[in-house]
Amino acid sequence: MATTNIQLTPREEQLRQLLLDVARYIDESKEIKEKLELRFAGGWIRDKLLKIESHDIDTAINAMTGFAFSTKMQEYLKDEDNLKKHSLEPTDVRNLHKILANPDKSKHLETATTKIFGFDVDFVNLRKETYSEDSRNPQMEFGTAEEDALRRDATINALFYNLHTDQVEDFTGGLEDLRAKHIRTPLDPKTTFMDDPLRVLRLIRFASRLSFTIDSESEVCMSDPAVMEALKLKISRERVGVELEKMLKGKNPRSALQFIDRLGLYSTIFTDPTLPDCPSPETPNWHIAYDCLEQLKSNATPGSIYQFLVRSEDAKYLAWILAALVPWASLPQTPPIKQKGKPLLPLGGMVAREGIKADNKICSVVSGAFKHYQEITELKNAVKLNTVTLINARDTVGMTIRRWDSQGGHWRLQALFALLVEASLGKTSATFGSYEELFRDWQAFIDHLEGMDLMDAPALKSIISGTELSKALGGVKPGPWMKPALDVCMEWQLRNPGVDDPSGAIEEVKRRSKELNIPPSK
Repeated sequence: MATTNIQLTPREEQLRQLLLDVARYIDESKEIKEKLELRFAGGWIRDKLLKIESHDIDTAINAMTGFAFSTKMQEYLKDEDNLKKHSLEPTDVRNLHKILANPDKSKHLETATTKIFGFDVDFVNLRKETYSEDSRNPQMEFGTAEEDALRRDATINALFYNLHTDQVEDFTGGLEDLRAKHIRTPLDPKTTFMDDPLRVLRLIRFASRLSFTIDSESEVCMSDPAVMEALKLKISRERVGVELEKMLKGKNPRSALQFIDRLGLYSTIFTDPTLPDCPSPETPNWHIAYDCLEQLKSNATPGSIYQFLVRSEDAKYLAWILAALVPWASLPQTPPIKQKGKPLLPLGGMVAREGIKADNKICSVVSGAFKHYQEITELKNAVKLNTVTLINARDTVGMTIRRWDSQGGHWRLQALFALLVEASLGKTSATFGSYEELFRDWQAFIDHLEGMDLMDAPALKSIISGTELSKALGGVKPGPWMKPALDVCMEWQLRNPGVDDPSGAIEEVKRRSKELNIPPSK
């Protein structure tokens, strides 16, 4: 076993001394035969050695469950002398929560969690695992620190900090791998991945987040057809979605997609498991989409394409989701027929909903992007050629943008998707960093809309409400005519920017009352 030392912060040392005193309190009670040993485990040690700040600490216990230990800690802290000894304030230890085993969410055994000194602390017993062939949910039993280390996904996540010896313990070579910026499984990789195929995605997440390499033997096994099939069959799509979300919200989402691409995992991750014989799109040009997005992101200066189209942290994540789904644009999308009263999503939207279990908001944006990317591209091309008069018709263009936004939301991200599709499916030979012509055309499109003050057309508030319009028409009862009539008002408003008086819009509606099927007033 290799060892090393780390320097605890004063708050971390305060936590260590508290937990050691709780362990002594339990030992002295003689409730258990074996002497307690406490270790911080996994990610906190990795991040500590990499000088990455972390407030999540897993505490591994050798001879009792996490919930039993934390219950005794509560008992210990009922003594006011113990509170004073550790300079504890009432807010320093928050409510204890018992977390029941839930294998579908990767919680294979009962744990307890609480907040102490500002740290989120989980308590869990050391364990070893035995897997069956058809499930990623193992049989659990108490184990040694070494057995616990060997069951983990990567050596860099299998390190322990022993609170009693004040040393980092390494049973699997994790310290050397950390120094080499290398990710490797503690056991044979095929065994590790077949036991729990979710580890394939976890290794990709850590590699992309930390800018580490994955060892070649593990990469070969990650691409093994048996492992990919197990990933499809043994892992819930919710868990796939959670890992993907962590990748794409992480430090280097492009790197995560590169791993997925290079290892041939696209059809395993981005699929619709509810669709019999779900097709698989070709992905030889997928790299152009995510490289293109990375290039746009690198130029987020005021007025740039990225600055105009990606305007929030939420939008950044959505942008990478859209880049990940670009290959599906090469396949015919399911027509929007109704099924059980609801329109069926385009194929790309179904992959988002069923394949990675994206929420309704994300599915809506994805579906809108697939529905409208061709239309958005056509308008961009019209602006480039300057041959269609409608490109300067503020009402027509504004209403079109409002329609795109109403059918999915985030119309700017829909435009980004159209750009990425054009780059990827245009069979361009562009390499990373050489998208000048493509970017120039889209920048001109955005500048044109900005010049017309239409980028925020969906947010434009109508100068007249339905109630006000009905009253202005002599008290006509609202009906099917109302929405088209309000659209006429909005068109008038777009043609007359800055005008606050709705009388012109009302006159426009009156002139077109027959066309709008507005019944006569009483």
